[in-house]
This record gives sequence, structure tokens and C-alpha cells, in this order.
Amino acid sequence: MKVLIQLRSSGAAHQAATRGITAPSVTSGLESAVSGISIDPQYPPVQLPGVQTTTGAGIRSLGQPLTFTLDPARSTYLVRGSIPDGASQAAALQSAAAHPDVVGVFSDPLIESCIVCPGDPPVGNASDVAKRLSVSKLVTKKMDGHSVFLAVVDTGVNLAYLKSKGRTPKLDIANSWVPSGVSTKPGTHPIDHGTMCAYDAGIAAPKATLLDYAVLLSKTPGSTVMAGLLSDAVLAYSKLRTILNGMPVAKRAMVISNSWGMFSPTWDFPPGHPGNYSDNANHPFNLIVASLETAGADILFAAGNCGHNCPDSRCAFGAALPICGANSHPAVLSVAGVDVNKARVGYSSQGPGRLTAKKPDISIYTHFVGSGVYPEDGGTSAACPVAAGVVAAIRSKYPVSKLSPLQLRSLIFKSAEDKGGTGFDFDYGWGIVDPGALLAALP
Repeated sequence: MKVLIQLRSSGAAHQAATRGITAPSVTSGLESAVSGISIDPQYPPVQLPGVQTTTGAGIRSLGQPLTFTLDPARSTYLVRGSIPDGASQAAALQSAAAHPDVVGVFSDPLIESCIVCPGDPPVGNASDVAKRLSVSKLVTKKMDGHSVFLAVVDTGVNLAYLKSKGRTPKLDIANSWVPSGVSTKPGTHPIDHGTMCAYDAGIAAPKATLLDYAVLLSKTPGSTVMAGLLSDAVLAYSKLRTILNGMPVAKRAMVISNSWGMFSPTWDFPPGHPGNYSDNANHPFNLIVASLETAGADILFAAGNCGHNCPDSRCAFGAALPICGANSHPAVLSVAGVDVNKARVGYSSQGPGRLTAKKPDISIYTHFVGSGVYPEDGGTSAACPVAAGVVAAIRSKYPVSKLSPLQLRSLIFKSAEDKGGTGFDFDYGWGIVDPGALLAALP
């Protein structure tokens, strides 16, 4: 089983993490001391910020106030490895828990893109979506994504293809990233899911500066070409945090679009296990997400395509709740899908969520003719970047110094067009994002 191993602070670990290099000295004694554990020598240690609750008690919910610090002495450091499956797994975990340098061992589950579900034909096109999003009003107010970083965390972006479709975004190659072993460079990746996401984000934010984070092109073992391990997302988010912290607070504006999630619990420890990801506020990735939002990032996740009516064939949750892990994080916008006629698409996952019950947060448009990568830009995969584009457009005029991520989420909720039951419901969340009403609600 693939795992993330959380280590106590050390000078060697901090030096390796800040330089982005592998450091055998950090883990040299771990493999020999812990029965059955194997360390990935290609994965550099990742700094996990120190975290504290207002009361000093343990973290029981990610919805409680948290403070983070990058002080090396209060941080911990993550490395990637594996432990045995089957009967010997318990002994390996017990041995790791007894090691003085080990804080915890957490699951590193398979993550996959929320690809388009086949079946029903598309409804409308990108121009219809732009009308629904009041893009002309946004442009009039010079809200088009300029001066905003928009990170597409997916299978990578093909800039030439976007230009052939009329999109001319700026791509910051220096601040983009590919996992180890990937041969293609940012902006030149194969035309696939990530390119669709970049196109859809450009409906409302054509002037945003793209950051291409090809996490799902990871060469770690996966069941499909659009699969990676959560540890790759951990490494990506640590790099995004460095970029964000380097921006002046007065101009800080970063939107992160994530059209992926976990489809099967078999890659995770069971709920209640200390190393679990799907339900665990203390999992390192869930904490990194919280720390990045606290620093000022707007983070959006697809709610997933495991809706009751026509779930994706990969959905293996059974009776368990499908909106889990970071897709259900209280500090992110969890995005459900509707068509341009404002009807919920049947594959859009319904709540409640695992880390916080009120999920999905909002709904927005999907299943339309758009990028041409697929017959339709569909799934909550398309809904997520469409919503990310709206957020990036608002951030053109409202950086974090004027409106925190929490404040912006609250305004999106209050201005959404209510659907389903009155107020929040588990189908549409707070309703369909209404940029026209949102503009009126802005301070």
C-alpha cells in the first residue's frame, strides 16, 4: 500500500524540503528500523506547516479556526513510501508508530480525473454558458482574470490547442510544475482533460495567468493514464504555497481548480483509522489545503461524478458518501453540475460530505459543447473550472486584501440562484452561481 510518512522536524529534512531535493540522509535509518517499510528515493521531503487550534486542543474539524506556521521547528516533513498489504501491514504500522522520528503514516490513495460521463448529448455551448455567467457584465467592470494566477491541477495543458480554439491565456512556465519522470513541459502536454479544464476556466477569466500543474500525469502506478497518487498533489500544493507566500499581500490572488478525486475506498485506510484520508481532518493533504486557503488561495474541487441517477462506472463507494477528502473540505468550494437549462446533471455527486456535511457548496454549468477535447465538456470536471473562472474574474478587482476566501465564498452562497429545497440542499448546494447577483453583492 502506498503511504505518506510524516516525520518530525530535522535540519536535514528542512534543507531538503526547501531545496526540493531528495535526501537519503533523512530516511536512511527508517527502512532498516521499521519492518516492511519502503521509501521512495525520488520523492523530496515536503514541509507540512505546524498547525494549532485556538484552544490548543487537537484538530477535530477543519471548520474550526486554525493557525499555521512554516517555522521549521514546528513543522513536520512528509516522505512517500509503501507498506505491505495483508496480514503483515499491522506489524509495519506498529513498528512505524514506535519509531522516534515518525509522527504518523497516512494513506496515499489513487486520484483520478472526473472525466466526462458518456450517454446524453450536450446541452448548449460555451457561448450559452458565457451568457448565463453574465461575462459581458464582468468584462465591462474589467473583471477578466487579469493579475490573477489560475492553477489548473490536472493532466496538463496544451497551449497551442487552446490558441487554435480562440483562447490566448498567458502561461507562467517558470511557476508551473510537472511530476518527476514526465517528459513533456508545461503548456505542451497531450491534449486531454487538463486542456479542457483550462478552456472552461477561460470562459469567464480569459486574461488569467495559467499555472500548469500536471499532477495526474504522474508516473506513479495507476489504473488509467489520468491517475496519480495524492502525494503528487501534496508536493504540488507545497509549491503553490511557496508562490502564494511570495506575492505581496495587497495583490495576492490565486485560484486553484481541481477536477479530480478518489473513486474507490480500496486505496485508503478505513474510516476511523488514523492514516485515513477520506474522513480524516488530520491527513496531511487536508491540512495543506487548509493552510493554503488561510494564506489566501481560493480552492475549488469537483464534487465528483457519483450521483445517484447515473454514477461514473469507477464509483466504488457503495452506500458510503462519495464527496470525501479534500473534495468535502470546509475551506474549498465543492462544485456540482447543472446544464445550461439549470437542471442537475444526473452524475453530479450529492451530499452530505465527509469532512463537512454541507457539500456540495454550489452548482454551475457543465455538459456543453466547448473545448472540443471531448464531444462535450462534461462532468463536474467542467463545472469546477467554469466556477474557478468566475472566482478568478472577481479576483481581478478584489484581491485577498479586500476580500478573504471565506468572505468571497459567503457572497457566492448568498447570491446564488436557489434551486431544490429552500436554502441549502444536497443536490445543488446553496444554488447555481449567479455572477450578476454576485457583482451586486460585492462591497
